[in-house]
Amino acid sequence: MRIGILFGGAGEEHPVSVKSAQEVAKHLDPAKYEPVWIGITQAGAWRLCDGPSFDSARPAVLSPDRSAPGLLVLEDGRYETIGLDVVLPVLHGKTGEDGSIQGLLELSGLPYVGCDIQSSAVCMDKSLAYTVARSAGIATPTFWTGTADDDVDPFQLPYPVFVKPARSGSSFGVSKVLRPAELPEALATARQYDAKVLIEEGVVGSEIGCAILGNDGDLVTGELDHISLTHGFFRIHQEDTPETGSENSTPVVPAQIPDDARKLVQETAMAIYRALGCRGLARVDMFLKEDGTVVLNEVNTLPGLTSYSRYPRMMAAAGLSLGDVIDRMVALAMGGSSR
Repeated sequence: MRIGILFGGAGEEHPVSVKSAQEVAKHLDPAKYEPVWIGITQAGAWRLCDGPSFDSARPAVLSPDRSAPGLLVLEDGRYETIGLDVVLPVLHGKTGEDGSIQGLLELSGLPYVGCDIQSSAVCMDKSLAYTVARSAGIATPTFWTGTADDDVDPFQLPYPVFVKPARSGSSFGVSKVLRPAELPEALATARQYDAKVLIEEGVVGSEIGCAILGNDGDLVTGELDHISLTHGFFRIHQEDTPETGSENSTPVVPAQIPDDARKLVQETAMAIYRALGCRGLARVDMFLKEDGTVVLNEVNTLPGLTSYSRYPRMMAAAGLSLGDVIDRMVALAMGGSSR
């Protein structure tokens, strides 16, 4: 099976995506797959690469024309077409998880791994994800949204609050605000990544993650993880060398929580996944409060697959290696119902 693997991207998570692709390369079964590495530079240029890096690359684009499907490789004013059986987007954040690349893949007619345009876009915008989840009876933080031109009265908020870009990945642009005087700087930081800003009332509870794999009613979950914090808040991918660990957080797998709480978190995660229309895979992050309430934090529709990422660790703890996960993701993309 010829599998096109998209990696890199023009957003802030480009380096993370490259690491994810490099980890996929280590676990891709050569007896099953012929990988075609399609890299997108930070400037947005598409390249056919020899592997999950940009060391040797030729200009290439994915054809949106279903009468000429596949990858068009450009050279000396001519092009050749490389057919693809399925596409695995290993792209994170903007243009990777927001429905952009999914739209191009829909036009191309190629099967692809992961959520469709609608669910990708909704999950990427945290305020929309909260609105849909609330309509399904799932608890979310109390939140407010604002645009680039909105004035926010710092004295009307119940501190502490978290200020975030509404449509960005990982922890880029996120600030914890303890007092009114800190709000303007936090808003300015968030607006560096998105014109739409989300302000959330702080939720007191343990941060629990659930890795999910599957379509519709047939879902598999990994072991839950729990983010153990020494101080501050969880800021994934903000460290200089995340492979060696974080200065303030450690993911604990399996999460050290009671069995009844574990069951409730898994059931809630699957309910969120279905309510938001997710397919293929996602990581659902939640808060478990002391009273047993589960509150949605966010949904990552293309979670990191690096050596230190949470999703593959949770699946591995449940007995599924990254190679197994890739096989199942591809099978779901090839055999799932039409989008």
